[in-house]
Amino acid sequence: MSEINELIKRIEELRLNMIKTKEGRAYTDPVVVAASQELDDVLDRYQEMLMKKAVPTNA
Repeated sequence: MSEINELIKRIEELRLNMIKTKEGRAYTDPVVVAASQELDDVLDRYQEMLMKKAVPTNA
C-alpha cells in the first residue's frame, strides 16, 4: 500500500475515533483535544505529501 493510501486509512481511523471520543464530552475536553491534535498531525502530513506531488522540486 502506498504511503498516501496508508495516510488516508489512518485519517479515517482517527476521524472515527474522534467522533466516538467526542460523544458525551465537550470539545475542550483534554481527551477530545488530544484526538483532534493527532488527527491534525496526520492531515498535515497528508497535505504535505499532496503538495510535494503537485509541485515537484528541481532538486
